[in-house]
Amino acid sequence: MSLLPPTTERVQLNTSPLVNKKITHKTELNISKYLNEDNQEILKRLKSIEQEWDTERILETSAASFILLGTYLGIKRNQKWHLFSGFISFFLLQHSLQGWCPPLPLIRKLGVRTANEINEERNALNSILRNNKN
Repeated sequence: MSLLPPTTERVQLNTSPLVNKKITHKTELNISKYLNEDNQEILKRLKSIEQEWDTERILETSAASFILLGTYLGIKRNQKWHLFSGFISFFLLQHSLQGWCPPLPLIRKLGVRTANEINEERNALNSILRNNKN
């Protein structure tokens, strides 16, 4: 594995193969479920996909929240809390460069997909919609 893997592959490269396989299988099941559905059901699914949070959004939101908390506690309670913010910032930087950080294995085990994984389902469903119109 490269020190700086490609952006589109970095999370999957840092996720266990078993977890990647489960997420891929779930996406394939989602797609196959809609092969024989009417267009309205597919459009509903596409709308729900638009609301799905990917790994990046969850990590960014979590990190920002913890950094704000650490900064607040550092100002109001004890300056040692700034170290907490520093650790979180370091892990966010590590994730942005390498695709790994401590919460990533848990997030992936919970089935949270990357933007590319979400787009794969979106593209497949759009393809089904196009074929239904023909």
